[in-house]
Amino acid sequence: MRVSDSDEKLVTAALQGSGRAWRRLVQRYEGRIYNLGYRLTGNGEDAMDLTQEVFLGVFRNLRRFRGDASFRTWLFRIAHNKAVDLNRRNKLQSLMGSLDEAGEFAAGELSARVEFEPDHGLAERECNRLALELLRRIPLEQRLVVELKIYQSLTFEEIARMQEISVNTAKTRFYTALKKMRLIPEEENALFEN
Repeated sequence: MRVSDSDEKLVTAALQGSGRAWRRLVQRYEGRIYNLGYRLTGNGEDAMDLTQEVFLGVFRNLRRFRGDASFRTWLFRIAHNKAVDLNRRNKLQSLMGSLDEAGEFAAGELSARVEFEPDHGLAERECNRLALELLRRIPLEQRLVVELKIYQSLTFEEIARMQEISVNTAKTRFYTALKKMRLIPEEENALFEN
């Protein structure tokens, strides 16, 4: 299998029993799924659990993949469903990890991708810490849309199909979330000014 093999070719090969193709699919998406889980839960262990549940679900249901949507969209739909299940089981708000852990993760992620000056790394960690803090303060349905739009680069149409909502609802959730995230720091500053 070449690195550039399409998802569809890898799925076909995996369905024919190729362990190599299956591993390639997992390697291609495991980082994205883990990062999605981490941003939604704020906790590395929960993100890893979510990642494992997603790929177990994909493995069990790969034969059901019909190709109506891209494999990526189908995979993130499974991830979305598993995240919602995790929220229901564990009351996602209580699972938020410490922000210090989030900063350490973000720094490790960044250093693996880019060379940077020490001050730049500190600024990136702080930015990631603030983004995680703001994300955890908005409802899960809005958090998922922000995750899928910003971090996974899905279109509103793909998000709408994935969440079984209208495109307008996806857009409304996204822009409402952004507005809330922008207002949170302003509200906190107003408390300190009084």
